[in-house]
Amino acid sequence: MAVLAVLALLLAMDTLRVFAGQQWLGAYVRIESQYYYGLLALLLPAVYLVYPTRKMLDVPLGFAVFGILAVLFFSAEKALDEAWEFGAPQWVVYVSFALWLAVIEALRRAAGTALCLIAGLFSILPIVTGYLPGPLNGLPAGWQDTAAYHAISIESIFGLPFQAFANLVIGFVVFGVVLQHTGGGAFFLNLAFALLGRQRGGPAKVAIVSSGLMGSMSGSVVTNVLTTGQLTIPAMKKAGMSARVAGGVEACASTGGVLLPPIMGSTAFIMATLLEIPYFEVAIAAAVPALLYFLSLYLQIDAYAGRERLVGLEQSEIPSLTETLAKGWFYLGAFALLIFLLIVMQREALAPYYATAALLVLNQFSNEHRLDREGLLKLLFMTGKLLIELVVILAGVGLIVGALSLTGLSGTLVNDLLSIAGDDLGVLLVMGALTSFVLGIGMTVTAAYIFLAIVLAPALVNQDLTPLSAHLFILYWAMLSYITPPVALGAYAAASIADAKPLETGLSAMRLGSIIYLVPFIFVLDPSFILHGHWQDIAINIAKCLVGIWLIVGALQRYLTGFGHLTGWLARSLVGLGGLLIAAPDLSLVLADPPGVIVLLGLGLIVSGVGLVAAKFLNRQRVA
Repeated sequence: MAVLAVLALLLAMDTLRVFAGQQWLGAYVRIESQYYYGLLALLLPAVYLVYPTRKMLDVPLGFAVFGILAVLFFSAEKALDEAWEFGAPQWVVYVSFALWLAVIEALRRAAGTALCLIAGLFSILPIVTGYLPGPLNGLPAGWQDTAAYHAISIESIFGLPFQAFANLVIGFVVFGVVLQHTGGGAFFLNLAFALLGRQRGGPAKVAIVSSGLMGSMSGSVVTNVLTTGQLTIPAMKKAGMSARVAGGVEACASTGGVLLPPIMGSTAFIMATLLEIPYFEVAIAAAVPALLYFLSLYLQIDAYAGRERLVGLEQSEIPSLTETLAKGWFYLGAFALLIFLLIVMQREALAPYYATAALLVLNQFSNEHRLDREGLLKLLFMTGKLLIELVVILAGVGLIVGALSLTGLSGTLVNDLLSIAGDDLGVLLVMGALTSFVLGIGMTVTAAYIFLAIVLAPALVNQDLTPLSAHLFILYWAMLSYITPPVALGAYAAASIADAKPLETGLSAMRLGSIIYLVPFIFVLDPSFILHGHWQDIAINIAKCLVGIWLIVGALQRYLTGFGHLTGWLARSLVGLGGLLIAAPDLSLVLADPPGVIVLLGLGLIVSGVGLVAAKFLNRQRVA
C-alpha cells in the first residue's frame, strides 16, 4: 500500500506540475478523465487489502478492480470522442457495472454499512424514479445507461467531490499526516501548555487550542479525539475537572477544528470547488464564525474554572516556552509557509506540497523526531490509508450526486423545499438545519455537506442569502451531530478515554458547545460575519456579538467572567436573554416587521443589566 500511496502522490504532483515544467507522465495522461481513472486505479484496489473480509478473494478482487480501471484509463480518449456516457458499447457497459459494484463494496468496507446503503439506494434512483411519487419522480434511465453514466461521465463517481480531492485535497492530507508523524502534534500541545497552562482551567484551554488546530489538519473529529484526547483529557482530569466535562471539552474542540481555517479538513476544498471560488475566500469567510465558537469555548472553560475554583498547573509541570520553540520552530515555519502560499500567493493546489517538503527536510535535522526507515514506512502507510478512505467516500457520494444529476431531481428537490417552506426563510433555515443534522448522523460530514450543497444550498440562495454563507450554514449543522445526543460520536469517543458515561459526556459537550447552534443563524442572516460589507459594520456587529456570547456563556455556567457568580435562576435567565438580544443579527430576512438592531441592542443591555443587578444583590445575600 505504501507503494500505491507514493505512486498516487507522484501522479497528483505530475498533473499539477509541481516540480517540473513538463509533466513526467504527459505521454500517458493526456486528458482530465485519464488522471481520475489513474488515481482511482491506484487507490481503490487497496481498499480490499486494507479492509479484508475474505482473504482468499480480496487480492483477486483488488487486481480485478485495477484491471477495470486500467481498461477505462486507456479508453478515456475514445470515450470522450464518442460520448460513451450516453451510448456506450456493450463491453463498456459490463465494465461500468463492475466499477459501480466495486465502489459500493469498497464503501461498505471503508465507511460502514449506513453510508453504503444510502449511496447504493441513491445510485439506482434513475432506474426506479419513474415508479416513485412526488419529489422523487424524475427522468428515468435504464440499467445500462445508468451504469455507463456512473462510470464514464464526470458527473457521478468522478464528479465534483472526486475532482476536488484529486486536484486540491491530496496535498493537504499528506501535510497533516507528515505533521503528526514528525512530532507536530506534540509540539503544538507543548506550545499550548507553555502559553496557557498556568491559567485557571489551563489544561482545558490547552485542549481547545491544540485539538482545534490538529482537528483542522486531520479533518476527522473522532480520529482527532482519539489521538490528542489521549494527552489532553488526563491532564484536564488531573487539574480537577470532572470526567464528563473533560471529555466534552475535547469533543467540542475537535469538532470545531473542522471549521477552523486555514485548512478546515477536506470539506472546505470541496466547498471552494462547488462554489467555483479560490479556497482562500472560503478560509477568510470561515474565520470569524470559527473564532466566535472557539472564544465561546474559552469563556465557558474560564467560567467553569472560576465557579469550581480551579487553578492552573504548577510551573514545574509546564514545558519551557523557549525550549519548546527551540525544538520545534520548523513546525511553525512550515505552517507559516503554508498560510503564505494559501492566502498571499493563492497557490492552493501547490501550497501543501511545498510546505510538506520543507517540513520533511527540516525535520531530519531534529534528533528527536528524525524519520528512520521504519518511521518513513509508517508515514507512507498512514498516508495511503487516509487517501483510500477519502477517495472511497467521495466516489460513493459521487454516485448520489450522479443519480440526482441524471434524473434532474436536484432542481426538483430545491423547488419542493421552497414549496414546503412557503418562501419563508426562517422555516427553510430550520428545515435545513434539522436535515443537515440528521444526515450528519448517517453520513460523514463531507458526504452530508455534498448532498445538501446540491439539494438545499440552491434553495437558500434563492432566498437572497449569499452562496458562501448558505454553504457554511450547511457545514456547521452537519458537524453538530458529533456533540449532540443521542448520537454525539465525538463525545462518546472522548467518554471512552475519560472513563465517563457517554450520554453525560454528550450532554456536557452540547452545553459547552451551545454557541455553535447559534453561530450559523447569525452569519447566514448577516454577511458581515463572513467579512462581507463595510469594515465599520463588520467591527460593530462582531463586537456586539462578542458581548452577547460573553453574557450567554455566563448564564449557562452560572458564572460570568469579570463579574463572578450569577446567583438565582431568574437573574441568569435575564442575563442569557439579554445576551441573545445583543448578539441577534438583522432579522429583516425572516420577519415581516422586524425590530431594528439598535432596538434589540438597547433592549438586550437593559434586560441583561437588570439580571446582573439582581445577581449582585443575591450574591450579597448569600454571603451575608
